[in-house]
Amino acid sequence: MAIAQTYPHWETRLLIVITAVLVAFGIAAVYGASGVVAVQNGDPGSAFALRQLIGALLGAVVVMFVARIDYRVWSTLAWWGVVLATTLLVAVLLPLPISQEINGARRWLSIANVMFQPSEFAKLAIVIWAAKLAAKKAQKRPDEKTAQIRHFKLGILPFVAVTAPTAALILVEPDLSTAFLYCLLVGIVLFAAGAKVGHFMLVGGVAFLLVWQLALQGYQIERVSDFFSWNRDLATADWQIQQSILGLGSGGFLGQGFGQGMQKLGYLPYAYSDFIFSTIGEELGFFGASALIAFFGAFIWLGLRIARTAPDLFGSLLAAGITAMIGVTAMLHIAVTLGIVPTTGLPLPFISYGRSNLLVSLGATGILMNIGMQRRISAPKRSEV
Repeated sequence: MAIAQTYPHWETRLLIVITAVLVAFGIAAVYGASGVVAVQNGDPGSAFALRQLIGALLGAVVVMFVARIDYRVWSTLAWWGVVLATTLLVAVLLPLPISQEINGARRWLSIANVMFQPSEFAKLAIVIWAAKLAAKKAQKRPDEKTAQIRHFKLGILPFVAVTAPTAALILVEPDLSTAFLYCLLVGIVLFAAGAKVGHFMLVGGVAFLLVWQLALQGYQIERVSDFFSWNRDLATADWQIQQSILGLGSGGFLGQGFGQGMQKLGYLPYAYSDFIFSTIGEELGFFGASALIAFFGAFIWLGLRIARTAPDLFGSLLAAGITAMIGVTAMLHIAVTLGIVPTTGLPLPFISYGRSNLLVSLGATGILMNIGMQRRISAPKRSEV
């Protein structure tokens, strides 16, 4: 008879180590990149790093708590998560005392002097919801020739009906990059569940045309158009990309030394958040930047291993979605600093300054850990004596 055995949990243990290293690396990187800005704001040079450290300590509590909750519980709360995320996204756009506008964007809520971005929570909420519904629609019923996930009307449209309105709320903040990532994560979960590629192309094409014609602001259109221009020259690219590439190039193999970078001295805006990878490359060089990429690669590899051997389809899709949430965001951030994709405001998970992203990333990692700890396989059949 088949005997159920537990998978070795080395993947989960290694995931904990990698996550801890990334968080510690991030606190150090924020400290090195934010000192000048902190002093200019009238704060001590370590102010940003201390706030990040507080977020990391709170995040450690979140990880330990979430990792002990059976991941199947999140399936029962999936709809409530989407409702809460939508409510918070609406609150951001309303003229409420708790909604905050910074640099012309309305992306933050401030409660008890604590600011957070609802769009960060919304990404995790939509991944959980998409995994729940996709797992249901990927199961073929006895009276069906193919699973509903393979049909456009029954398999794709329900996801569009929920994802599009919430993505639109993020888009009008405005936050084009997060809205794009929000939809991309749903698409990755659907693809993992077996949806047809042609359906993605149809929905993606229509969404691109609608967003381009109705939602993009002038500076966003100009930024995208310049990037895809046939005669694009990095020498005439936008200031952030120029300074980012200059910083990366000046780092050489071993870098200028921790805290010795020049781009953070007012040349590269948001060197501690949106372009922190460039700061790392300048100060720690190719060696340090490659090591950081290797750690993210290991995180993605472990996440996909957990997804492949999850106890059920919901766990598999949820693990894949969470892995994509961390991995794709990291890849897009790095691609921006290298000038490979248009400039966005996506943070580098676990690294960039920002407690909202840090707490959500750590909470999502806790869920991934729980999936990893509950994996089972069936051992080969043994003859009874």
